[in-house]
Amino acid sequence: MTLPKISVLILGAGGREHALAWKCAQSPLIKKLFAAPGSDAISALAECSPLDIDDGSAIAAFCAQKKIGLVIVGPEAPLAKGVADGLRSKNINVFGPGKDGARLEFSKAYAKEFMKRHGIPTARFEVFTEAQMARSAAEAKRLPLVLKADGLAAGKGVFVCKTTNEALGAVTELMEHDSLGEAGRTVILEDCLTGPELSVLFFCDGKDYRLLPASRDHKRLKDNDEGPNTGGMGVFAPVPVEPALMERIKTEVLERIMKGLAADGIDYRGLLYAGLMLTPEGPKVLEFNCRFGDPETQALMPLLDSDLVEIALACADGKLKTVEAKAKSGACVCVTLASPGYPAASMKGLPISGLESVGKEALVFHAGTKKGGKDWLTNGGRVLGVTALGSDIARARDNAYAAVSKIAFEGMQYRSDIAARALALK
Repeated sequence: MTLPKISVLILGAGGREHALAWKCAQSPLIKKLFAAPGSDAISALAECSPLDIDDGSAIAAFCAQKKIGLVIVGPEAPLAKGVADGLRSKNINVFGPGKDGARLEFSKAYAKEFMKRHGIPTARFEVFTEAQMARSAAEAKRLPLVLKADGLAAGKGVFVCKTTNEALGAVTELMEHDSLGEAGRTVILEDCLTGPELSVLFFCDGKDYRLLPASRDHKRLKDNDEGPNTGGMGVFAPVPVEPALMERIKTEVLERIMKGLAADGIDYRGLLYAGLMLTPEGPKVLEFNCRFGDPETQALMPLLDSDLVEIALACADGKLKTVEAKAKSGACVCVTLASPGYPAASMKGLPISGLESVGKEALVFHAGTKKGGKDWLTNGGRVLGVTALGSDIARARDNAYAAVSKIAFEGMQYRSDIAARALALK
């Protein structure tokens, strides 16, 4: 059956949304593509509107005015505020979970209890709402230990503590000094897991799921996983995963997630992201994200050989079983270029050179840029995601770094080891 063309609205403004817009623009189902607020880079693909994406009423009014047939939610904040629920109440198709589903991301304590309730493997944990009780528990726990803020913290709410003093300091910072506000007033203490990490993203309509290629993000700022945590300095996909391990991930993690959502009455329609640690005991969930990852999206969209708009619409309609999510052969590598001072701060307004020199061997997704006359300028911490396909990981990596070498701005930071250790996982 041929689907009618529709107008699509993407919520967000970063590199993830640029990649989503790039992919949506290729769909034969697109009548017109909109983005809010979008960016100067996204405006080449979509009509941008300066909406407050946390304001569900304003978005609903815009959808009615523009006759939007599908809303794709990029970042987590609108999901946490229930924007998807408000749109669905007005019969607007949304790719993104309601507030009950998004709680898996915006409350780590809730997510851990969800996993415990439904037998999903994860680290042992305790939840605390009082600083003194958290301190006492931290003093008694085996090191290293992990302390997490309960709420959304833009990647700044996880502390891997090698000493008791580090753990006590994190408790004080979050629960008494309110460094993250409400997000840190409840904390989770959990065992520190070891092993390689794996990102597993999948489309979901509440009943069925479709997997995207497994990927691996590089969160630390510097080579060899040194330096502070960031929002992500690069990613590659697919991660070579042995079939037996992938079968364990499906049966012990993904299928239990789906059964858990159904048992809890959560009609989850969107993208679900399980961050896994592949421990000696088997795969265990570190965290959930309830939207496309960033920068994972920048590597996964070029590998997706199916129509993103068709898949997203099928998720919104509860008809995911009628479509496939095919992956292209080969691999994709994305290298993040960050501004000087990132992640603590960012230098804005720095001229970017060399973008016009990047040929067809690479894609450049804009995360934090703006147009200044004819020039592109830095406008955020993570500035660009330089992305390339290849017949295998090594060739994709070579293509990505060849493109990186053509781009420059003052103080540009990037890792030189993205995808350098793409070993097969068993």
